[in-house]
Amino acid sequence: MQSETVKTCLPSGVDLPNTGFGYTLSLIGGKYKILILYWLYENKVIRFNELKRNIDTISFKTLSVMLKELEADDLVIREEFPQIPPKVEYSLSERGRSLIPVVDMMCQWGESNR
Repeated sequence: MQSETVKTCLPSGVDLPNTGFGYTLSLIGGKYKILILYWLYENKVIRFNELKRNIDTISFKTLSVMLKELEADDLVIREEFPQIPPKVEYSLSERGRSLIPVVDMMCQWGESNR
């Protein structure tokens, strides 16, 4: 029987951060980033406190840090409105929306394998 060679994005002997997989993990890794992307996708536009209510277990500080990181990575758009009280809305950038098929595949895998 002939053994098949399977092409993988994680070839052996390669430094993980220098792969596409490593780069993707650097953007969405962690406990909350995928949840934030999910809620932004579901709601299109959402305010900070509403996002906090949807992700009940996240602290205000952690949410703030995660949103700043996602914004710096061009996955989230932050729009500030000059009014009293201040109003800030978050939405997915085009780049952020391009990650949604990855999140969907994770959901499908989870449903099939739990």
